[in-house]
Amino acid sequence: MRQLPTIHSRQRSPTVPTNQSIETASPSKLRDVEILHGGRAVAVVATLILGILAFQLNASMLTPALPAIGEEFGADGAGLGQVSSLLFLSGAVAGLVLGRWSDFFGRRRMAILILAIVIVGTLMCIVAPNLPVLLVGRVLQGAGSASFPLAYVTLSERMAPKVFGTTLGVITAVNGGVGGLDGYFGGLLAETWGFRSIFVVILIVAVIALIASVVVLPKDVRAASAGAMDWWGALILSIALISLTYFVSEGSNQGWFSPLPLLFLAVAVGAFVVFWKVEQRKTTPLIAVHHLKSRQVWPVVLTTTLTLASVFAVINFTVVLLSQNTDFGYGLDAATAALRYLLPPAIIGVLAAPFAGWFAAKFGWLKAVRIGMVLSIAAVATIALLPTEQGIVLACIALLGISYNGFLLTTANGLGVILSPPEAPSALPGINGAGFGIGVGLGIGIVAPFAGNGTIEGIQTALFISLGITILAFIASMFIKGRPGVKL
Repeated sequence: MRQLPTIHSRQRSPTVPTNQSIETASPSKLRDVEILHGGRAVAVVATLILGILAFQLNASMLTPALPAIGEEFGADGAGLGQVSSLLFLSGAVAGLVLGRWSDFFGRRRMAILILAIVIVGTLMCIVAPNLPVLLVGRVLQGAGSASFPLAYVTLSERMAPKVFGTTLGVITAVNGGVGGLDGYFGGLLAETWGFRSIFVVILIVAVIALIASVVVLPKDVRAASAGAMDWWGALILSIALISLTYFVSEGSNQGWFSPLPLLFLAVAVGAFVVFWKVEQRKTTPLIAVHHLKSRQVWPVVLTTTLTLASVFAVINFTVVLLSQNTDFGYGLDAATAALRYLLPPAIIGVLAAPFAGWFAAKFGWLKAVRIGMVLSIAAVATIALLPTEQGIVLACIALLGISYNGFLLTTANGLGVILSPPEAPSALPGINGAGFGIGVGLGIGIVAPFAGNGTIEGIQTALFISLGITILAFIASMFIKGRPGVKL
């Protein structure tokens, strides 16, 4: 992400001087911080990756151990569902609140605080005598999700523009897990030593990340934002986010027009209206209303949400059901289906994300996101038209590893950093991160009734719905606009 130093630094005025030429976008940087190079830059990136892994392993390694947890604690399906859902819900709120708080509290101090919370939560999970204690631990572990926006903003402030895109891609690649193998090793640990051994591994990673953060991360020079944290705005927006999340999850289970989902939707809308009113009166709001209305913010969040709602559902839900169906699908067992259709895009994404970041920084972020969109549309359309052709579907899934896991996820994170308001550099990355979780739940909730009805027609309908959402994401991306004087 290339930047115009005199415009996208911590200035308050959005106007462009008459003698200022238009340049390409770059990371936002505090004027008085040290830009890192060489071995020190590598050490900082490695430390940020460790912090992210402390959360990501919580998200991916535990899935194979859910049956063992249910057996030990006597939990039913609903209880087990909370083991994962509470982690992601807590993570969405933490990314929004803790990320923005780091603008006032400091990046290094926030990284240390996040990891300390994760360690406490992990210890609770290790010694948990029952499911409620385990769930409290999972909520605390969710704080680790704030490591993502924190890492993105730290890179934008501390890395040279020519390496920022590539390092952002490396961080994004970790978001997909360790090449898709972490879930496999989580299963091995659970089978050999029990599910608590997974938390022991996560604890070790978190402790190493904490020590590295104390030793390696550069000390905070000063706050990135003036004023004080908007805790009321954070609370109200968190209520809106939690309610919207439960609307999506309950709507997919009970029906979108059932009383409980509609109640959650009403609370979400009401909370957002209150948030809008409150933010207009704040001196240092969570994110100013005029930014929310701008083409630097809402199209980015909408593009991210719709992209996750479309492509994630194709790779991680519809194709999974298709590959395991014995009537009209491929008749594969769960392990083989995962190795054939989940592992390849994960590995390809790990390789493609750093290249996507380099490409975006060199040739333009909007060009990169639209290339990813067009390739994803082509891949999803082909799968929808030819769902029973295993070889073609596999090739398209591999293409999505490049276009979605590589280009789209990297550019979504990058645009969140570039276009966040200068006076609130962590605001848009936090809100954009919440869009990831909402998009995943929304996409699966919409296609599940069709993909799960046990017919090839249902599978195709689900795929065409996902295709339509991908096209809407592309349309939303066309509304993204750089700040005055900054070319994306």
